[in-house]
Amino acid sequence: MADKDLITDDQRLEVSPGSLLSVQSGALDPLVEYQAVLQDGTLSLVPLDSHATGEGVVQPYPRSPKLLRKVAASRHLSEEQLSRRLEELQSERTRTKAHIQSLKKRKADLSRSTEVMKHQVRERVEGMRAALQRDQQAMMDSLELDRIETSARLDHVLKGWDQHLGQVQKSITTTQKSLGQTWTGGDKQNLPDNLSHKKPDASEAEIRLNEERFEKLLKTLRSFYKDLKAQLHRKTLLLDSFPVMMDRQTCHSKITVTGEGRGMCFSDFAQSSPEHPLQFDKVCCALGSVAVTTGQRYWEADVRCCSAWAVGVAYGCLDRKGRDKSAKLGRNRNSWCVELRHGRLSAWHNDRHVSCSASGRGVPGRVGVWVHYEKGKLAFYDAETMKVLQEFSAALTTVFDRVHHQFTEPLYPAFCFLRPSEGQVWPSHMEIRDINTPIAIHKCQ
Repeated sequence: MADKDLITDDQRLEVSPGSLLSVQSGALDPLVEYQAVLQDGTLSLVPLDSHATGEGVVQPYPRSPKLLRKVAASRHLSEEQLSRRLEELQSERTRTKAHIQSLKKRKADLSRSTEVMKHQVRERVEGMRAALQRDQQAMMDSLELDRIETSARLDHVLKGWDQHLGQVQKSITTTQKSLGQTWTGGDKQNLPDNLSHKKPDASEAEIRLNEERFEKLLKTLRSFYKDLKAQLHRKTLLLDSFPVMMDRQTCHSKITVTGEGRGMCFSDFAQSSPEHPLQFDKVCCALGSVAVTTGQRYWEADVRCCSAWAVGVAYGCLDRKGRDKSAKLGRNRNSWCVELRHGRLSAWHNDRHVSCSASGRGVPGRVGVWVHYEKGKLAFYDAETMKVLQEFSAALTTVFDRVHHQFTEPLYPAFCFLRPSEGQVWPSHMEIRDINTPIAIHKCQ
């Protein structure tokens, strides 16, 4: 735009009847918006912001008197209202300070509580270390006593051989003297008595350290060491113990829930209760009543009274009807499990499987299940030895096809009775262990 089109002087625009728009002296602020107003035949430019010129605001639609009074009342609070507002603010300040002090106290208490817990842990670990040291000293003393006793027996035998050696040496000296006198023609002396040849006693071979006892000790220590490692690992998992109860609505009709919801019994006779929409109708399965949705969780299933079983986890969308793969544990993307079938232990997911190498004790009698929900990790353990049977993780994609790197739905504990091999009886009992109580000997019915 040309410079002549800009209004830069102190100007005012007016239009008289029958005349053109003219610019009179008067400054127009370029930062202020103006409105053309026709008054008494004269067109004037009036700023829209009354505060910019100090003049009254000209609005095409003026506010109602009631609204103006309300606005004025809100701008001019009474002294009583101001005092009440001041009291509210002061009260809020007091509450805020008190809450801040409470948080600071909690922070200090947190540090003190942590130190107390550390002290208690140190005391218990020191007690364990002291017990181990006492046991170590007792074993060392036992070995030393064995050494002393064996050494004393050897000393007694050695003393006898030393005496025999002295006698032999004495006889040699006497014989040599007699031989010398014979060569010189001197008087002959009486020859010493002939010494019999001393043979080692057969009992001497038995004088040795009790190596058999020592080997038994080492074997016991190795066993204790393995158990200790397993229990230390299990101790960490027990911190995330998860109380599992059976969901009766999901149980197959041949499954009876016992033990306050912790046990399952299989029966050849179906129950006469009405079928539930969430119930498995063909696959002999059951799900837990509470799902894992966050954090780390661990639970154990006692399967010693089952000849064929499957233990795992499943999404709630797992099919409940029919015998298709969509309703079987490990045969779909919605479930993971380890199972014992025909005496072979294997892990399944998405209808793919790998063989699991059981511990030296044979097939596990208790199966531990550990879930880290946020990291998408799942592990199955032989809960008696804490040997890892199988791990499922986003990093393990060579065998098990993982679509997601994390779990996408709540995970439910899952259990299944499988058809055993010919000649074996159907599994009869499976139970969720209360891992916070000592292990009790369970007898199969």
